[in-house]
Amino acid sequence: MFDTVLIANRGEIAVRVIRTLRAMGIRSVAVYSDADAESLHVAEADVAVRIGPAAARESYLNVEAVLAAAKETGAQAVHPGYGFLAENAEFARACAAAGLVFIGPPAEAIEAMGDKIRAKSTVAAAGVPVVPGADGTPDELREAAEQIGFPLLLKPSAGGGGKGMVVVHEPAELAEAIESAQRVARGAFGDDRLLAERFISAPRHIEIQVLADEHGNVVHLGERECSLQRRHQKIVEEAPSPLLDERTRERMGAAAVDAARAVGYRGAGTVEFIVSADNPSEFFFMEMNTRLQVEHPVTELVTGLDLVALQVRVAAGEPLGLTQSDVRLSGHAVEARVYAEDPANGFLPTGGRVLAVHHPDAEWLRVDSGIRAGSVVGSDYDPMLAKVIVHGDDREHALRRMSEALAGTAVFGLTTNVAFLRALVTDDDVVAGRMDTQLVDRKVDQLTRAEPVPDAVLVAAAMDEFLGMQPKGSVVDPWELPTGWRLGGAAGTAFRLTCGDRAATVRVIGSPESAEVSIDDGPPQRATGELINGRLRVRYAGEATTYARLQQGRTLWLAANGQVWAVGEHSLLAAEETTDASGGPITSPMPGTVLVVRVEQGERVDAGQPLLVVEAMKMEHTITAPVGGVVTDLPVSAGQKVALDEVLAVVTPETEED
Repeated sequence: MFDTVLIANRGEIAVRVIRTLRAMGIRSVAVYSDADAESLHVAEADVAVRIGPAAARESYLNVEAVLAAAKETGAQAVHPGYGFLAENAEFARACAAAGLVFIGPPAEAIEAMGDKIRAKSTVAAAGVPVVPGADGTPDELREAAEQIGFPLLLKPSAGGGGKGMVVVHEPAELAEAIESAQRVARGAFGDDRLLAERFISAPRHIEIQVLADEHGNVVHLGERECSLQRRHQKIVEEAPSPLLDERTRERMGAAAVDAARAVGYRGAGTVEFIVSADNPSEFFFMEMNTRLQVEHPVTELVTGLDLVALQVRVAAGEPLGLTQSDVRLSGHAVEARVYAEDPANGFLPTGGRVLAVHHPDAEWLRVDSGIRAGSVVGSDYDPMLAKVIVHGDDREHALRRMSEALAGTAVFGLTTNVAFLRALVTDDDVVAGRMDTQLVDRKVDQLTRAEPVPDAVLVAAAMDEFLGMQPKGSVVDPWELPTGWRLGGAAGTAFRLTCGDRAATVRVIGSPESAEVSIDDGPPQRATGELINGRLRVRYAGEATTYARLQQGRTLWLAANGQVWAVGEHSLLAAEETTDASGGPITSPMPGTVLVVRVEQGERVDAGQPLLVVEAMKMEHTITAPVGGVVTDLPVSAGQKVALDEVLAVVTPETEED
């Protein structure tokens, strides 16, 4: 067995591999780029070696740098994770030439399955069912299309991840579609060969996990359903599939084992099939991923096996130690991928500094994460941050647990897809198992609909501020209580708050244990608030909600039910608006970008008048004048990035100006 293993990857998969190596008593070596110097995988590893600047080609894809790090640290083996060099046959050969064990399949197997055309012919020869299709020149593809029929799918032979895939619905579209697919394939993979296949209607994406050793043992660990995708990228996976019966599972598993044997496979791999939802007994080979999959945890949870440990043992020459009859599936598991992206804005990647991360604490929950408070998420790498994985007695139970897990998940500091994921796993069709790979596309508007900022969130922010104003100690001076008392009675304490595109004045009268709260000119409602183990629990309008919270400068971050809100402009107002409020600098409530400047320097403004709009977390925050007066300084302009508490404007009351 190895005593030192280098992980040629980053993020959550590097952290996950390190966890197993530690359990096996194996020293772990992390590699990192300049962008990842403070990353979680660097902190978790026993040893960490810098291998280059942020650009992946100069760091994580730099074979010479990775091998040099292995030599420097005395590593005997390299685990490639997934992505980067994981399916690079030349890297596998380079490891062998350097005297290192590549924890993965033989280079020949990677090459055989990395080329879709070759892979299809190889498994077909082994009796594995394949989708009717053809490859060849554009002219040959046009001829083959008549036999394949429409709609058909064009995809690059050398690629993956959905890049270059084009669905052609009728003959008139074919010529242009071929040219387009070739351009993408040539640019992305340096190879413009295409494959044309029958396009399966209502397709389900189902894959089989296989394991093989060098002693001739090959087993499968059941299937994973990966039909919930956006832009051909998986986002929610589960095991087992709700579509398959036991007989089809056995047939598909046997076909996957045959595919692995056909290329002399070794280690962990995944054989992917496409299945028609209308005819589940008919399945076709799609491709084989010659590496660990992102979604491997769901298989681990239903089988009780550690796939990384098995990878390491097989690579060290040990036999698998299990037969097909030893494999038993227990319960149901679901995984959801948390991305730094904005679903409401076409799933565009986001970024920023992670201020805090929250997940529920439950024995049935597993979180594979690559981030922590302080992590900086940039644009250099894939935006996946973490995976939330749950296990339940059955599918219904697992989906309920996933909804609960996502409700308690929050990343403060940047926009993520957590709310979208929760909407997806609670969708009626998903819960009923009526899924296909186009479901997200059909329902994207419904699943990504932006909800207005709830009254309850503004009330929670005001109660949080109000709790912070309560005097501390066993003896309380009644004059220190924030009652807003006047000769005419208690007028309450008012807060001017902004969240997203909403600005409001929230007035609190009473105590945190019993308060009357009103928003702007609305009627008062009963509310209570308390801090419990750092979380804020508020009861308002008859409903109790517990929020994860973080005060960062003048911004209060709140999270509940899978949603995150950044509430800014915390200005304590007098019980009655007065004209003697002082002016001064108006600062940014959070890091962001100035979208709009609505005033000019020297302009007279009224209290509450909008001055600027700052975008942060893909939400617009309107910055208003705290007092009436003159804009005496305006140091920012539209398009400018601003830091937390950076001065945006200065308003001087007219009395001072005079």
